[in-house]
Amino acid sequence: MHIADITMFYAPASGGVRTYLDAKHHRLCTRPGTRHSLLIPGAYFSEQDGIYTVPAPALPFGKGYRFPVRLAPWRNVLHDLQPDLIEVGDPYLTAWAALDARRQLDVPVIGFYHSDLPLLVSNRMGNWVTPNVEAYVSKLYGNFDRVLAPSRVMADKLTSLGVRNVFVQPLGVDLQMFHPQARNPGLRAELGLDDDTRLLIFAGRGSKEKNLPVLLDCMKHLGRRYHLLLVGSSMPTSVPDNVTVFDDFRPAAQVARLMASADALVHAGDQETFGLVILEAMASGIPVVAVAAGAFEEIINDQCGLLCSPNNPQAMANAIRELFSQGGAALGNQARRHVEQHYAWDFVVNSLLGHYHAVLGSQWPRAANG
Repeated sequence: MHIADITMFYAPASGGVRTYLDAKHHRLCTRPGTRHSLLIPGAYFSEQDGIYTVPAPALPFGKGYRFPVRLAPWRNVLHDLQPDLIEVGDPYLTAWAALDARRQLDVPVIGFYHSDLPLLVSNRMGNWVTPNVEAYVSKLYGNFDRVLAPSRVMADKLTSLGVRNVFVQPLGVDLQMFHPQARNPGLRAELGLDDDTRLLIFAGRGSKEKNLPVLLDCMKHLGRRYHLLLVGSSMPTSVPDNVTVFDDFRPAAQVARLMASADALVHAGDQETFGLVILEAMASGIPVVAVAAGAFEEIINDQCGLLCSPNNPQAMANAIRELFSQGGAALGNQARRHVEQHYAWDFVVNSLLGHYHAVLGSQWPRAANG
């Protein structure tokens, strides 16, 4: 089986989509009888180990992202590769290139709805544009043979727009990279903190959707016995005294060390489509405090952490205190076991292969493959 993934959501500082595609590529390429090709934007045509870059202009201030503007180069690469199945990872030009290639190749195309496009656009342009964006999403994803969504809340949104054949497909976490043994016992000393200070962490982009002002106000309520470490790009520069900012992109191995060295992860975002960072924290052996919104209610239970009211710094502060009164270390151990049982990448890839075989159906194996 030859699977081709195509997306523009792949850059040096990418988040969950790149993590998903890299994990999938690594595992599929080691499976007998399976070939995986990945098409991503680049400065020029290239190929290495099954990863193909297709020329696309860089986005100004886009942190390495490129935006495809010509359909033909992407369609042509797909045509040359002759995959048995195509998976689309974004709702832009590459999606239409895949659908165009389907007409030539007569192969199924799956759309993975990683981002809530209407919500993202409305956050930046206002609600007036939402009906047009929803109509676009309905039209595009209605063309796919099957649609995958990382959470039930995302699947329900697609269904409400009239998209059919939608399936929930959660993502996974690297259990070797994010592990309690990555802990750095010297981190508190590096930050100038006492040994009994409760060290909290948030890692990710400092975008509007993350609601970082809620975390900062929460830290004012918590006071000096608690300290928050913010890790990632576009972080705020004006923060309370009990907050430290690492305002740059950190490789996964560094994030893993910081995660394992903290006592809990906190997340105030109320629009998350999945929340990969939550799984990374759990895999690192620390519990989480997040808001009861978006996909968090699907992946966080009372054995792994606590949920609180959205956009309420006092409620988050109360939940953090409650977490430690229950025994944060024990919850962290339970969180690790939870992701081991439900979110290992091997488990996710096996589930994906089930989707692929389902859409291939009687077309598989194709005569062209012998």
